[in-house]
Amino acid sequence: MMETKKVLIGVVIFLCGIIAGLCRYVALAPAGSTGGPGHYYTNEAPEPIGPYSQAASAGSLVFTSGQIGIDPATGDLVKGIENQTMQVMENLNAVLSSAELGFSDVASTHIYVADLGDWDTVNSIYGSYFGENPPARCVMEAGELPRGALIEIEMIAVRTGV
Repeated sequence: MMETKKVLIGVVIFLCGIIAGLCRYVALAPAGSTGGPGHYYTNEAPEPIGPYSQAASAGSLVFTSGQIGIDPATGDLVKGIENQTMQVMENLNAVLSSAELGFSDVASTHIYVADLGDWDTVNSIYGSYFGENPPARCVMEAGELPRGALIEIEMIAVRTGV
């Protein structure tokens, strides 16, 4: 009898673990989703150059993939740090808009630059896209970026009311 009780307790604990995991998974799914993270795509930003989404959501968070200064109309990388920074921000604006968000919803950014010597230029352009309460950010010098880009930026935005 004692062995049967131990087995039943083990089964109950196992099932509770599965149910708890399922509840956590469903809680992270965006509203209106059939399950799993939401994925966002727009023609107003460049086609992904690898196996990834332009943005994906989990619960109230929306994570953009890193954007480089590719002009979505031509598929070409624009020239110069100023033009690339502006193009990156426009690409991110389009991706955020596809998720019905904007720069005011961004909580955090990661900026990768090929040369920290370009930081003053990048900072000036980047800052012009945010109001009085810019997001937290991390800046790193990267030795090499995709397609020889000079800058790449990714963002995490928060959807309120979810």
